[in-house]
Amino acid sequence: MTTETRVSGEKGSQEYLIFGLGNEEYGIDILNVQEIRGCDKVTRVPNAPDFLLGVTNLRGVIVPIVDLRVRFNLPVGAQEQDTVVIVLNLNTRIVGMVVDGVADVLSLSREQIKPTPDITSALSSRYLLGLGVIDHRMMILVNIEKLLSREELDEMDALTDALG
Repeated sequence: MTTETRVSGEKGSQEYLIFGLGNEEYGIDILNVQEIRGCDKVTRVPNAPDFLLGVTNLRGVIVPIVDLRVRFNLPVGAQEQDTVVIVLNLNTRIVGMVVDGVADVLSLSREQIKPTPDITSALSSRYLLGLGVIDHRMMILVNIEKLLSREELDEMDALTDALG
């Protein structure tokens, strides 16, 4: 999952950063992405929510790091060479997400985004925008704005304020 491909944008299309978790590809709106970093040292915080891997210092700012494998109820794997942190800007908050690797930036038209199937659980459909389909490739599009609840964001704010 280390190939970098850019599909040229079309009118009415939106760009997604495509990343991997396990054997699946996921996409998030590229406009929320601030940067992509190697998985630096993450400091674990006692009594933090289970999905919060810890915090890291990013140029003097304490940034909470979310483990998407835990958030999506996937088996937790060891960090490997391709493991990265996607730093996101979520409603003026900076949050990092640990993923297995970044694959592409793709431009998807509305026609290439399909609704999530009815068979998905309430948990998964809460986080999903739909399925992106290009040729024979399919990726799960994540609604990054709904990935963390207001309460969870407030809890992370309190945690980083206490550490900062």
